[in-house]
Amino acid sequence: MEILSSRLLLRPKDYPRTVRFYRDGLGLAIAREYSGGTVFYAGQSLLELAGHGAPDGASPPFPGALWLQVRDLYATQDQLRERGIEIVREARREPWGLHEMHVSDPDGVMLIFVEVPEDHPLRRDTRG
Repeated sequence: MEILSSRLLLRPKDYPRTVRFYRDGLGLAIAREYSGGTVFYAGQSLLELAGHGAPDGASPPFPGALWLQVRDLYATQDQLRERGIEIVREARREPWGLHEMHVSDPDGVMLIFVEVPEDHPLRRDTRG
């Protein structure tokens, strides 16, 4: 098997509201739009919002989380607040060394914004 590309696909309950959240609230750039959908750039990944196939009202939100690495988490927190985005959990350094902040999208999908400090193992060449 050969994987050629991948992206995260969400089917929001209120497509226009969720597009506004990701486009205007978070400021993600649009990679492409099609009839019934919008695909955003999200770092090295793509995030697609499909305006079709939305779950019924009783369905729970996506059980995972979208992990978004940023250069300066605390500046990102300030920018999101200025745009009216509610911060679910304030930015802080975690016991595993990453700085993280949590935000929920309109359907309750958890977004974890992460800053990787200079001294963190994710920034080191561990090949020896």
